Amino acid sequence: MSADYLFPHRHILGLGDLAAADIDFILKTAESFKEISQRSIKKVPTLRGKTVINLFLEPSTRTRLSFEIAAKRMSADTFNISGAGSSTAKGETMVDTARNLAAMNPDCIIIRHSCSGSPGLLARHIDASVINAGDGAHEHPSQGLLDLMTVREHKGRIAGLKVAIIGDITHSRVAHSNIIGFCKMGAEVRVAGPATLIPPGIAAMGAQHCRSVRQAVSGADVVMTLRIQKERQQDPLLPSLREYAIFYGITPEIMALAAPDAILMHPGPINRGVELDPALADGPRSVILDQVTNGVAIRMALLYLIMGGE
Repeated sequence: MSADYLFPHRHILGLGDLAAADIDFILKTAESFKEISQRSIKKVPTLRGKTVINLFLEPSTRTRLSFEIAAKRMSADTFNISGAGSSTAKGETMVDTARNLAAMNPDCIIIRHSCSGSPGLLARHIDASVINAGDGAHEHPSQGLLDLMTVREHKGRIAGLKVAIIGDITHSRVAHSNIIGFCKMGAEVRVAGPATLIPPGIAAMGAQHCRSVRQAVSGADVVMTLRIQKERQQDPLLPSLREYAIFYGITPEIMALAAPDAILMHPGPINRGVELDPALADGPRSVILDQVTNGVAIRMALLYLIMGGE
C-alpha cells in the first residue's frame, strides 16, 4: 500500500462500503494500537479534545464497553446514553435525539439500534462522524473487522483460508459483516444452519451454502459459531434449542473434521451447550477472548481514522 494512502471515510456504516485496501489499512492501524493496551499506563493523547457519544438503544456489553475503553485510552471525552436513559423512551424520534446530541458538537456518535439502516439515516442528518455498532440484522462492521484481525493474527493471512460460519445467518449482523469482509479479503466462506435461518441469495454475498455442518466444517481453517437471534425472530423458526444443539451445535467430534490447526471463534454472548460445547469454548483452539482483546484495538483504529487523530 502506498505510504501516502489517506483513509477516505468519515463514517463506518458497514464493511460493504469499504474496499479491501481500506480494510487492510484499518487492520494495520489496529495492530499498531494494540501495544498501547499492554502498557502500565494505558493512555495516549491521540484524541485529546475530541468528544465521543455512545448512543446504545439496544443492549450491549462487549461492544459498548470496548468503544468506551478505546476512546478513553486515546484521551477522548466519552459519554454513554442507553435506550432507557434517552428521550426515545418518551417518544422522541431517533433523528431528533441525534440532532439534539449533534447540537452539542460531538466529533463522533457511535450508535447501536434494532432497526437496520439507522446509522445511515443518522449520518445523513448530522455533521458528526457516525460508527455503526450494530443495526438490526444488517451489519456489525467493527465486529467483522476484529474477527478479521484475530484470524490474520493467528493464521498469518486471510486470503485462501476456508472459513465456516455456523448458525443463524439470516438474523446475524455479525455473519453478514463477516461474509462481506472475509470474501473481500480473499477467503472462502461457507455457511450452514437450519434452512429457516439461511437467507435467500446467500451465494450472491459470496458465501457457499453447505447442507450440513459436517460439510461446512470439513477442512476449515476457521470455525465460527453464532448465537440464535431469538430477539429478531417474529415467529418460531426452530422446534427447540435442544434439537438445534443436536444437529447444528459444534462438538469436539464436529471440530475434529476441521483442519488440524483450525481456530474456533464466537462473537458472544455464548449459549454454552447450544451452539458450542463448553469444552471447546475454553479449549486450546478457542480464540474467543483474543477477539475481545482485538475489539479494543480495532475500535481505537476506527476512532483515530475517522476523527483525524495526531
